Amino acid sequence: MTIPGLFDFESRMLKIDKNGDPLSKISSAVNWEIFRSELEKARCKVRKGNSGPKGYDAVLMFKILILQSLYNLSDDALEFQILDRHSFCRFLGLHFGSRVPDATTVWRFREDLTKAGIVEQLFETFDRHLRTNGFEARKGQIVDAGIVNVPKQRNTRDENSQIKNGEIPERAENKKRQKDVDARWTKKNGKTFFGYKNHIAVDTKHKFIRSYGITPASVHDSNVFLDLLDDNNTSRDVWADSAYRSQKKLNKLHDAGYREHIQRKGNRGRKLTAWEQKGNHTRSKTRSRVEHVFGVQAQKAGNLLLRTVGILRAEVKIGLRNLAYNIDRFGLFTMSTG
Repeated sequence: MTIPGLFDFESRMLKIDKNGDPLSKISSAVNWEIFRSELEKARCKVRKGNSGPKGYDAVLMFKILILQSLYNLSDDALEFQILDRHSFCRFLGLHFGSRVPDATTVWRFREDLTKAGIVEQLFETFDRHLRTNGFEARKGQIVDAGIVNVPKQRNTRDENSQIKNGEIPERAENKKRQKDVDARWTKKNGKTFFGYKNHIAVDTKHKFIRSYGITPASVHDSNVFLDLLDDNNTSRDVWADSAYRSQKKLNKLHDAGYREHIQRKGNRGRKLTAWEQKGNHTRSKTRSRVEHVFGVQAQKAGNLLLRTVGILRAEVKIGLRNLAYNIDRFGLFTMSTG
């Protein structure tokens, strides 16, 4: 059996680069040190002594979470992929002799970010990085929301019978610990969903997510509409689908100096005129760009299914997914111009 040498490894990495390794472009495009200060504060813990191994570098752990968000991996699957994939190791700056954080270490670091509540700050830090590198928000903004599912827990027939009789099922306490009591049900296009909503505002020019908000799925899209708008955009134009249209919202947009391009909606008593339908068609050419964002996220990582419990952890997972999208897109821009 021939043992591969250093030249064999370099040859393999060259082939990976030739075929186009997006992680390589991301790694070289992003100045990861811009996140260090906030990350160090989030995990700041008083050491009881000098004994025991030092913790992993905070930026390394953050890059691991970005990998997890890009590829929608569980903590256990993430640990395995780092051990198994050369491209992952190179992205993280690890070699064959490096210690690799295990699944529990990844979970603990994400918990540190959750308790510190800094994911939105990290998102804003990278947005400033985008703007200073020539990617300011331009040509208006588009607002939309996507549903993020969480696992559903259903009772058995016996358990439902016990509940109707005023009894508490034996598994109730265990299920309560695992049930996400912050998630809510909603219906969209005739289908029922249980989970949260990821509300985003995207700039029309570059299709970067400029702001976002996380709510239970039952919260109507229009309730966080105005909070998402970016005053730093070079244009006052705003696009959205018909769910955001109400006279109250239109008045507030007008008062804030925005120009609305919100889809019209008809009903049984009043159908859209030919002029209104033509206007909807024109607006949809721009508004549909926001759907590409959710499409890219699903294409690269699949539909996100949260396996965390509670809205605080959901905010971290979804926020990291939005940040990872921006980082990945920045790498693509660098790839196309490099």
